[in-house]
Amino acid sequence: MTDLLTVAARYAHPAAWPVPLRFDPTARWYARLAATGTHQVWALSWLPGQGTGLHDHGGSQGAFLVVAGELTELTVTGGQLGAHRLATGVGRRFGPRHVHMVTNTLDQPAVSVHVYRPALRPSSPSPRVRTRRPAPTGRPRTGPAAPRR
Repeated sequence: MTDLLTVAARYAHPAAWPVPLRFDPTARWYARLAATGTHQVWALSWLPGQGTGLHDHGGSQGAFLVVAGELTELTVTGGQLGAHRLATGVGRRFGPRHVHMVTNTLDQPAVSVHVYRPALRPSSPSPRVRTRRPAPTGRPRTGPAAPRR
């Protein structure tokens, strides 16, 4: 089976994308780069302060790779939030039960590539997850085709 982080690395060069990279000051920008019978590939751009809410991926497994800048991922483990910083060139794989939020906490833009298997379905916040401290809020962009990563 194809390693999803390896797939993300194949799309790590924005100049080769089928769509031009953009930054939107009102919401995270995203575009689907590819779709196959087994996975989808998405590009996301993050201006300082932009992020997702706490969410899952509707049963999809996946991976994401930071291709420029740095992102902070908060994950839920045992009811607690743990922070992980991902710099340019750093990525991670996640399983179908992974719950997280991703934010650009620095003062420079960031860009990431996300791969999901199976293809994403609309996801929603994860109200069933209880944390021991309030989760920070972001400005998620949602919609039927919008990735939450």
